[in-house]
Amino acid sequence: MKRRIVQIDEEKCNGCGVCADACHEGAIEMQNGKARLIRDDYCDGLGDCLPACPAGAISIIEREAAAYDEQLVQARKQAGTGSCPGSRPRAILHEEAENSGCAGTVPDMPSRLSQWPVQIKLAPVNAPYFAGAELLVAADCTAYAYASFHESFMKGRITLVGCPKLDAVDYSEKLTEIFRQNKIAGVLVVRMVVPCCGGLEYAVKTALQNSGKRIPCQVVTISTDGKILEERNALFSV
Repeated sequence: MKRRIVQIDEEKCNGCGVCADACHEGAIEMQNGKARLIRDDYCDGLGDCLPACPAGAISIIEREAAAYDEQLVQARKQAGTGSCPGSRPRAILHEEAENSGCAGTVPDMPSRLSQWPVQIKLAPVNAPYFAGAELLVAADCTAYAYASFHESFMKGRITLVGCPKLDAVDYSEKLTEIFRQNKIAGVLVVRMVVPCCGGLEYAVKTALQNSGKRIPCQVVTISTDGKILEERNALFSV
């Protein structure tokens, strides 16, 4: 059938993710740093996402498309699938912890996480907190292996995490746009010694080269028993 439906211009899309939050039907998801209409029958064609898009990347067109399936959308919502409202970008401010935890427990330590989301796949490419930021790009496992991860690596940095083996995606496209569209002051890559973590380091290297910017970069390698094995400056930029 021919009906009204959303169209997304990926060239204009800046990856902010606001449209995905605005779509009540969950028809739009962020994939590799771009908003995409995942299924025609999830889109009702009413265009709640249009005014939410700051880049003017969304329009309503008329084309052949599957009919909107409200029952399917509602079932999907009840199952808890689809776009996650918790992925909306925001900065986080912390007060220094003054009180310890319950009696007999380890005293509370302040979190050093300064923004949300943290997953590379979910991060918008042009969030305000990237301006002038020192960026931490870390493998998921490093925070579990290295005891003082927050104080040693996250403090004073914007944190992005991922696992190239489990995610099975190329992070370089998203990271390229983050480097290209923002004034990043420096990059710290924290990876495990295991071979699959080389994919994370390679993605940062590729992104820095593709961005055309000269950004200082350091790589720290953590052992599986939680020790720093290597710290080195990496000349990845062009």
